Amino acid sequence: MLRTALLSLLLAVPLWAQTKELDLRPDDGWVDTGVDLAAGDSVKVTADGQLQYSNAKQPNGPEGLPRGYSDLIRVMQFNDAGRGALIGRIGSSDAARPFLIGPQLTNESPIAGRFFVAINQSSSDRATGSYHVKLVRTAGVAKPKGDVKVPAFPQRLIDEIPRRVTDAQGNEGDRVNFVLIGSQEQVQAALKAAGWVVVDRTNNDAVLSGLLSSLSKQSYVTMPMSILQLWDRPQDFGYAQADPLKVVASRHHFRLWKAPFDLEGQTVWAGAGMHDVGFDRDQRTKNGITHKIDPNSDGERDYIRDSLTQTGQVVKTDYATPSDPVLKATTATGSEFTSDGRTLLVYFAATGK
Repeated sequence: MLRTALLSLLLAVPLWAQTKELDLRPDDGWVDTGVDLAAGDSVKVTADGQLQYSNAKQPNGPEGLPRGYSDLIRVMQFNDAGRGALIGRIGSSDAARPFLIGPQLTNESPIAGRFFVAINQSSSDRATGSYHVKLVRTAGVAKPKGDVKVPAFPQRLIDEIPRRVTDAQGNEGDRVNFVLIGSQEQVQAALKAAGWVVVDRTNNDAVLSGLLSSLSKQSYVTMPMSILQLWDRPQDFGYAQADPLKVVASRHHFRLWKAPFDLEGQTVWAGAGMHDVGFDRDQRTKNGITHKIDPNSDGERDYIRDSLTQTGQVVKTDYATPSDPVLKATTATGSEFTSDGRTLLVYFAATGK
């Protein structure tokens, strides 16, 4: 009987479970929980306690304050949740996107990484109080390690991709700096999971002028993109993502074109990504306004890699270099950028035709 009772107890409390508790205050920023997750691990987070913001009429718990219009102009780590909400992220890279925890969350980690928690608020917010946070990590089924076999991307195909996009007047612009290999459904699902927002294309440059009178972070992220050309046709999709806790005029963005060829039956997408860091004068016109870009275009290329890898849906990444790489150039609006000339390759799992 005693042996049976002990066995039942061991089965009820797995030996591979890890528990961590901590107190989180508003001014702590991102806190390292000390919990390392492997892909497939389950983590359960529970939290209680209250905060009182100096300009809020009532206290709030880990669910945060009800969202209002002011949340659009308040720059927080996670713009989709209310101020004071408990949020988390996996890993410490710039591409690690926050997610809502609230009073309770049970989730399976798509990737390996250290678990961090924070309180969702702007740098100017002041509050008293704290949350007590408890984490329970349960190990998932270990997955076999090893190099994933993917088809090589031939040099001839890399060289078939135009090096740069063009505008309506034929002016060369952004460098084509990454390639995705996967179905449209796979690509769109991964981008959505990574927090990228679909952006419409437009020819109306005046939208930038209107933006300058708005402080809405959400409006800037979803602001339409101008039409650019690759293989003599406009982009199939445009995507953008906000920079957490940075100025309104800072966003990651890229355009995608479906290639006129495939790779062993898998769809190929060519992309051109740049990082907007503000506004600048369009050198094609006297009074035009355009985006100011980060001149290190490789930083945005690698951010896209890290962002998609965070979803756990990428099976492998690699790099290839065109025979005549672009190392230094200017965008169609006159902004200079540099590169090491390599093209990022992102593979999703092969699918049958």
